[in-house]
Amino acid sequence: MNPAQPKMLDEQARAAALARQARLTKPAGALARLEEVAVELAAMQGRERPRIERPWISVFAADHGVVAEGVSAYPQAVTGQMIGNFAHGGAAISVLAREIGAQLEVVDVGSLLDPRDLPGVVWAKAGPGTANLATGPAMTEAQLDHALKVGRQAVERALAAECDLFIGGEMGIGNTTAASALACALLGEDPASLSGPGTGLDTAGIAHKAGVIRRALALHAPALDSPHEVLRRLGGFEIAALAGAYMTCARRGLPAVIDGVISTAAALCAERLLPGAKAWWLFGHRSSEPAHARLLAALDARPLLDLGLRLGEGSGAAAAIPLIKLACALHNGMATFDEAGVEDR
Repeated sequence: MNPAQPKMLDEQARAAALARQARLTKPAGALARLEEVAVELAAMQGRERPRIERPWISVFAADHGVVAEGVSAYPQAVTGQMIGNFAHGGAAISVLAREIGAQLEVVDVGSLLDPRDLPGVVWAKAGPGTANLATGPAMTEAQLDHALKVGRQAVERALAAECDLFIGGEMGIGNTTAASALACALLGEDPASLSGPGTGLDTAGIAHKAGVIRRALALHAPALDSPHEVLRRLGGFEIAALAGAYMTCARRGLPAVIDGVISTAAALCAERLLPGAKAWWLFGHRSSEPAHARLLAALDARPLLDLGLRLGEGSGAAAAIPLIKLACALHNGMATFDEAGVEDR
């Protein structure tokens, strides 16, 4: 296998899992998507009976220069404040991680905060926030390379800890603007259709955000000729780290669950950079951000939950873990027709 390419799924394990599903005491297909999730995981894990026992969550945090354009309902200082909240266990993803038994780490890949004294925070800055994407490239080449590497290193830590599933979360005031800009550039969409409220913008605020994105797209249009350059010019440090993590999951054979609009924008970048990577991902949920449905469609993704969430942090992906575990438990624990002495048709 070429280590630069996605690892091949185990088709023998998939076939064995499908055969087991056909023998379980239920009408064929009666558990629908739950059956499919178990079979997909079987192919990823290379065993007829998949299981999730040690999930890992990396939350990547960074600031965004585009906040200077007035695109967020919250001040930029909230990014650093939330890093502290993650570190002290008070954020939604902190609670979710405890409830699903996941190991949680927080990675500062480029906030304006100095978090080196905070417990549980990995200090890995590409810089003190990105540059303003509306006036120039968000990142230098060196910064993009650094952020991608930060994502790779997070997955390597998860593998070293013998974790069996990866969730990438994010935090960064202004990052829905970057995600929507990426979506527009990669999908050829108009900002008016893919700009949403983010942290709570009103109708006028959303229109202003769309205008900022439109201006950025016009500025960078001559250079947006590759997914790498799209990510460098319009992305964020945490978005690049997520893309690096998702590509590493595919190369190393670690299943990942993708979260909301920010994570899915990173996933689309990763799939464009490494075609075939999406075979290693499940999609946790569909958020209420307008760009998310379009990004999911571009990846042929079928999200497991549709709860109207728009928090980020990896929260929707984490919320899907109990459902994924149930899919495995049903697949592994149900009796076959022969075992139960039940007649098949």
